[in-house]
Amino acid sequence: MPIQMADFTGIGENATDIVLRLKRFPDRDGKTDTVSRELQLGGQVATAVIAAAKWGLRARYVGAAGTDHNGDLHQREFRARGVEAHLIRVPRAESRLSYILVENKTGSRAVLCHRDARVRIRKATLKKEWFQRSRLVHVDGENLEASRMAVTWARESGVPTMCDLDVFREELRSLLPLIDFPVLSLAILEPLGGSNDPLVTLPNIRARNGCKMVCTTLGEHGALAWDGQRFWYAPAYRVPVADTTGAGDLFHAGFAYGLLRSWDTQLMLEFSCAAAGLNCMAHGARGGIGALRAIERLRRTGRRLPSRYTSVSLRQAAQTILRDASRSAKD
Repeated sequence: MPIQMADFTGIGENATDIVLRLKRFPDRDGKTDTVSRELQLGGQVATAVIAAAKWGLRARYVGAAGTDHNGDLHQREFRARGVEAHLIRVPRAESRLSYILVENKTGSRAVLCHRDARVRIRKATLKKEWFQRSRLVHVDGENLEASRMAVTWARESGVPTMCDLDVFREELRSLLPLIDFPVLSLAILEPLGGSNDPLVTLPNIRARNGCKMVCTTLGEHGALAWDGQRFWYAPAYRVPVADTTGAGDLFHAGFAYGLLRSWDTQLMLEFSCAAAGLNCMAHGARGGIGALRAIERLRRTGRRLPSRYTSVSLRQAAQTILRDASRSAKD
């Protein structure tokens, strides 16, 4: 059967989340009471794909799971959402499991991951057409060899690529030159770009890797992007936070949606922040995936948290970077 064209193809992690809501985070050697316990489905790439499907995109997912009950849950969820899923089942292995501790009052979280080393995406199981018959390919850093192969195939056919990277590993340096639109967490900027200041690091990462645009998520401070000529910034939205789990995944889904709709960068960042904000208002990684109309309403009318940057400071930073680059070229 011929491979159908997809709008958005994601290859990477899925997870089953046991969400424990706590009265408060315990001190070291301390105790606390749970408020509730829920089982939710998550995983950074899988959640982004599910969101894309909900928003009407033709979505494809490639990942691995065990032959246990949790793997079955993921298979059923993809089928119910209309996602073309290629879930590689590893015999006698356990699917990835995460224990997510959420402080009830603030919505802050901590994640404890249980991984079976046998559950990984093997390159031999991949088909080139999954990534070449797509308008955009999204990867993470969990299965680096598989991610590199996927984006290499995509770029052979001119398919743009993006990524979700949140934990630094030295091997990531070989992946970034293959990514057109890296969307990175703040925590890994310094090892990749040599500074903990995003106004310095994003241009460094773009220059070193040849990306079209590089973006970082800043949590409650929103998101910042650099396209080689200017910085783009969107503050986060002020929402009642129930659980921050999955906020970054929804930002990536929103970013992908904007790319596929050919939106300008400012609109894309605002939409992505709004999608992330709505998800924070519900429990679980996918509990608050909003409808497009609800996201747009928050984007247009929602209150913002304080901005980390002003338009003047961003313009001055861009002018300094371009001036220094011009001097270096002359030297």
